[in-house]
Amino acid sequence: MNPPKQSNSQNSTVVVKDINLISKLSLLACFSVVLIGFFSSYARYLSRNIPTPVTTSPIPSKVIQEPENQSNRLLLPNVDSKNFIAKVVEQVQPAVVDINIARTVQAQPLNASELRLYQWFFGEMAPQPQEKVVRSSGSGFVINPDGHIITNAHVVKDADKVTVSFFDGRTFEGKVLGVDFITDIAVVKISATNLPSVKLGSSDTVQPGEWAIAIGNPLGFQRTVSVGIVSGINRSAKQLNISERHVGIIQTDAAINPGNSGGPLLDAKGKVIGVNTAFIPDAQNLGFAIPINTALKIARELISQGKAEHPYLGIEVKTNNNRNIFGMREQGVTIIHVAPGSSSQKAGLQVKDIIKQINNQTVNTPDEVLRLIESSSVGSSLHLQLQRKGRTLQVKVKLDCLPTSS
Repeated sequence: MNPPKQSNSQNSTVVVKDINLISKLSLLACFSVVLIGFFSSYARYLSRNIPTPVTTSPIPSKVIQEPENQSNRLLLPNVDSKNFIAKVVEQVQPAVVDINIARTVQAQPLNASELRLYQWFFGEMAPQPQEKVVRSSGSGFVINPDGHIITNAHVVKDADKVTVSFFDGRTFEGKVLGVDFITDIAVVKISATNLPSVKLGSSDTVQPGEWAIAIGNPLGFQRTVSVGIVSGINRSAKQLNISERHVGIIQTDAAINPGNSGGPLLDAKGKVIGVNTAFIPDAQNLGFAIPINTALKIARELISQGKAEHPYLGIEVKTNNNRNIFGMREQGVTIIHVAPGSSSQKAGLQVKDIIKQINNQTVNTPDEVLRLIESSSVGSSLHLQLQRKGRTLQVKVKLDCLPTSS
C-alpha cells in the first residue's frame, strides 16, 4: 500500500510550491504599487515647486482671416488703415465748399400804432426804414474742374454777393447762373480752372439701408461729416412742403442741420447720390436730399439757359374712390380741375374723367401721375387712357412748360 502514500507526498509538495509562488507574486505586486505611489507623489511635489515653461502655438490661419484685398471690400477693420468713411472724406472734402451769402433787405416800416407811439415819445416824424445787410451760409460742391458748383436755391436766394471758400483756404467770388425753386437746385460759377471735383453716382439705383455720408457746414462748423444710412427713397417733396410739385427725394438719418443745405450726400464709394436740402427740426435724424440725377438735369438747364423748364399737363387729379359691383375700389385717378388754355383742355380732357393709364402704365395716385409728368420733357406727348361715362377713350396730350405763376 506504499504507492498511495507517495502520491500524497508529491501533491503536498506541489501545493506548497504554488503557495510560495503566489506569495512572491503578491509581494512583488505590493512592492510595485508602493513604488508607483512614491513616484507619483514625487512628481506632484515637483509640479508644485518647479515652474513649468509656457508654450504658445500659432493661431490657425483659418480662425482669423486677414482682410481681402478686393475692390468691393470697403470696410477694413485694421488699426493700421483708415476706414472707408475717412477715405471718402479725404477724397471728397477738397471739392466741398462753403458758400457765404450777403443780401440787402429793406427794414419794415412802422405800423400805425407803432408810429403813433414813436411820435408820442419823441414828438417827431418816425425815421425812414433803412436798408440792412443780412448774411447767411450754406454748402455746395464742385461738379467739374471749370468751376460749376451745385447748391440749394434757398441758399443763394436774392443774394447780392456770393463768396465761395475751399478746404485749402482759397476764396472766390461766385456768380449765380440760375435757380430752380421747384427742385431747390441752383448753380454757382466761379472763375477758376483745374478745381477738385466730386465723382457723381446714380440716384436711380439707391436703396434703403445703403450707407449715406453727408459733408457740409452746419451752424458754422465747417466741413462737418455725419454718417448714417438711406432711410427711404422717393419721398414726396410736396407732402414735406419742400416743393409745390412732386419731386421724389431721398430720406437719410445722417445728421442734416442748417448750413448742410447744398452739400453732397455720398455713398460708401464717395460718389454723390444727392444734394442735402432739408430736415425736420422737431424730429431726430430725418433729413432729405434731392436725388443727384434730378439735380444734374436741372443744373444742365441752368448752365445752358439760366432757367429750368418743367413739363406741365394742366390738370389736377385725386385718387379714384368709385367702387365696382363687388365693393372694390376702381383703379385710376379722377380729374377734378382742367386749367383754362392748357394743352389738356385743348385735347378735350374734362372734369370727372378717370385716367386709367399714362403711356401704358397704370396710375392710381396723384404722385404717380406727377412722377410720369416730371420724367418727361417739355414738348413731348403723353398717351392717356380715359374712362368717361362708361366709355374708354385714348387721348394724346402735349406737355407745355410750367407757367411761372404756377
